[in-house]
Amino acid sequence: VPVYADEKAAAADAGAAVTIDPAVVQNMGVTTEPVSRRDVTREIRTVGYLDFDQEKMVSVTTKYQGFVESVFVNYVGQPVHKGDALFEIYSPELVQTEQELLSAVQFARRMQNAPDDARKRAEGLVDAARTRLAYWDITPDQVARLEESGKVFRTLAVTAPVSGLVMKRVDGLEGMAVRPGMDVVHIADLSTLWLRVEVFEDQLPWVHVGSPATITLTYFPGEKFTGRVHFVEPEVSEKTRTVALTLRVPNPDGRLRSGMYATVELQPVTARNALVVPSRAVLRTGERNVVVTALGNGRFAPREVRLGPEGDGWVQVLSGLNDGDVVVTSSQFLIDSESNLQTAIRQMVEARSKGDR
Repeated sequence: VPVYADEKAAAADAGAAVTIDPAVVQNMGVTTEPVSRRDVTREIRTVGYLDFDQEKMVSVTTKYQGFVESVFVNYVGQPVHKGDALFEIYSPELVQTEQELLSAVQFARRMQNAPDDARKRAEGLVDAARTRLAYWDITPDQVARLEESGKVFRTLAVTAPVSGLVMKRVDGLEGMAVRPGMDVVHIADLSTLWLRVEVFEDQLPWVHVGSPATITLTYFPGEKFTGRVHFVEPEVSEKTRTVALTLRVPNPDGRLRSGMYATVELQPVTARNALVVPSRAVLRTGERNVVVTALGNGRFAPREVRLGPEGDGWVQVLSGLNDGDVVVTSSQFLIDSESNLQTAIRQMVEARSKGDR
């Protein structure tokens, strides 16, 4: 292809920029978009199963020996509310302490008009008996009823410390002898559940404790639930290269159940107020990333850029562009090819010029 003197000068000055007739630009369907600033989010999708909230599971035990006489929890899965009686127990230790409390109360009443030292010692005996019962998890209401009645209760009810479902109950509980620390009833509070999922290790930098998540379940089509990352496992699985996460999911109406299969979507912010361009505007060669900028009046120029995080159709530009630049979002491959061709011609012209000298 012959190169004339005027074309030689133009090629030397133009660099990588190309000029295209406006009619051709229109026929090529070239579209542009200005560089903007926004938060870049990254979508992470995973799946998992709901499980009981391990922090809200309670084992009901006794801190004294005794015998179960009446049972009010009849089956596993029975709902209970905080303060409901689970079973009644007879304990010689409890009966003895109840009698000590009533005797101390009667003595303190007789000593109301006694000197301060004697009155305080009598009141101290009452406080000591109340404290001992409190250490055995006897509720203040039960202690108040005992003092009001003035009579020893042969049996006392063991009540539910939380609301939830009975997940475990000792078989043949009625009439059984129980000892301190024996796991008699197990209650799970279902007001919140845990959701266990896994994410790949390259996604881990964008997930933190407290990150929000959107949850969908096939059991409730069209509905979305929310949750937050509660715990991130400290190790990466060597086989799957994933990290386990635990999400806490509110369940105020009790519709969600342990074992349900769920799809989880996290959209963490990977870069805030970042300089971004549409992902489709970037030409990726494997070795470098290029965008074509619109200079106005039909002139275009490619620029090599360094990219940051990408998500939701946008990619952060770390270097190579500035605020106010306009990039080509379609047909940029043709423009870049023309620019590369003109650059090659310019290099040929320069090389020939040196040869002529």
